[in-house]
Amino acid sequence: MDKETLKISSLQNPRIKQGVRLRERRERDRSGLFLIEGYRELLRAIDANRKVETLFICPELFLGTNEQTLIDRIEKSGAQIFLCSEPVFHKLSYRDRPDGLLTIAPQQHLSLNDIKPSEGVSPLLVIAEAIEKPGNLGTILRSSDAVGVDALIVCDRCTDIHNPNVVRASVGTLFTVPVIEAEGKKTIEWVKEQHISILAATPHAEKEYTQVDMTGPIAIAVGTEQLGLSDLWMEHADIQVRIPMFGVADSLNVATATTLLLYEAIRQRRCI
Repeated sequence: MDKETLKISSLQNPRIKQGVRLRERRERDRSGLFLIEGYRELLRAIDANRKVETLFICPELFLGTNEQTLIDRIEKSGAQIFLCSEPVFHKLSYRDRPDGLLTIAPQQHLSLNDIKPSEGVSPLLVIAEAIEKPGNLGTILRSSDAVGVDALIVCDRCTDIHNPNVVRASVGTLFTVPVIEAEGKKTIEWVKEQHISILAATPHAEKEYTQVDMTGPIAIAVGTEQLGLSDLWMEHADIQVRIPMFGVADSLNVATATTLLLYEAIRQRRCI
């Protein structure tokens, strides 16, 4: 850590106030900035070459011994480092148990044209329509990363992808999966132009999700927690499947359903 690292001990410091304001979507939209907190999240952001403007640290809260290596990498990238007292960092943090690392970074916005499917294999996409809960969106990101999807398309967003709780729930996979925000109708047009089939899960489908072919170019579409996919997506779905339910509940959590569908697609592709 550079000897010129600045120290912040006042809760009224303007930089700390700015960081606190970035918890709110209005401020994130206005400034184009967002918060990344946590060692794993920051490491994945830096590994993905994401730019960081400001890094706040509190060594008293570090959980391990690898933090300094990460701090050095961030400092070499040109970020300004601020050493915070524990009370200051706790004010800045949005976690119950912070680990002493938090940055302010520019947002990144991709378009549908930025999607670059892997060569030699059929494209596999996830389309998430109007997901409301940051935790669900974060979990969908983790599952998308785990199976290596080509992109996650967030349509008609309800949850800001730069919400601190999305970053946290994704454990940094927000930075490892290409995430595109797009309007539903434009996404459908783009998917059709790319000759990618839309797969939608609905309890009214005749076939179970294990009974359809997922080895071709496919986009798995999932919808809102309460109502599922809108009529727009159901009307344009090329494949409709159901996930069997044997209890009193008539549907699964949207992130759980997405994970099941993704792993079935991967299972089929590995069996070819």
